[in-house]
Amino acid sequence: PHGGAFLDVRHLGAERIKRKLPSMYEQFHALASIDITRQPMEVGPTIHYTMGGVRVDAETGATTVAGLYAGGEVAGGLHGANRLGGNSLGDILVFGLRAGAAAADFAMSRRREPKNIDERQVTQEQQALLRPLDQGENGASPGENPYKLHEELQAVMQDDAGIGRSEESLQRALAAIQELRARAAHMRVSGGRVLNPGWHTCRDVSNMLTISEAIVRCALERRESRGSQWRFDHLDQSEELGQVNFVSRRDGEAMRVEAVPLEPLPERLRPLLERSRFYDPAKLPKGYMTARPARAGRKAG
Repeated sequence: PHGGAFLDVRHLGAERIKRKLPSMYEQFHALASIDITRQPMEVGPTIHYTMGGVRVDAETGATTVAGLYAGGEVAGGLHGANRLGGNSLGDILVFGLRAGAAAADFAMSRRREPKNIDERQVTQEQQALLRPLDQGENGASPGENPYKLHEELQAVMQDDAGIGRSEESLQRALAAIQELRARAAHMRVSGGRVLNPGWHTCRDVSNMLTISEAIVRCALERRESRGSQWRFDHLDQSEELGQVNFVSRRDGEAMRVEAVPLEPLPERLRPLLERSRFYDPAKLPKGYMTARPARAGRKAG
């Protein structure tokens, strides 16, 4: 009914389903009144992880903004075009530690250094943050509903910039994002500053529009299918595009995208990459493990 596929797990039996899939069982029962021990469930792809992100220095997590560090999912570049399951934990443990240590070193080295603050910029940011709370004359609130804009943006990105993409769909998404951005300038919410989720959503929507535009613009430039990007109009991988990352930057009020060549692989990591190209254990470099022990009941592959 909603354009998804139907997953049927009834053959597993009710007891096993409830034991192995307790969260899924409860969610479908509570949110859709569906008993997956008796009925198929409709499923579909959705965003699970953001593989792109802030461009950082791999050793320190430093961004291009002095004093700002990033690690984990917010940082881009580690997982390439398709994150492998389970890698997020190692990512945040290793690079979170690096970013935290580097940030502490930065703070300690500059703790006595006076900082000139642009008060005009602070005032502008304050005004932008508080604008959604401005109800206008007589308490009227004719502005845009942030929850509605959030819902519309979600639909645009799912339908036109999801796994399956094309020049046409991405251009359509970009036009919709620009229209939503214009409307977002007029978001209004009721209530005050304390415990106001609508006000928080206003800020979320503004940030989501920026991220969505970056995703779409970079996807337009990557005229190939690679990893999680499936371009209907460019089904093959491009050797040339496989050697670059696309980086988006603010250029005044506009967003600019540029192709940045990949940095050479460090020599200490090169053997790991080379190992992945060997399929014959006899050709593995000396000293490497050739294979995992075969599981009981299975032949060694």
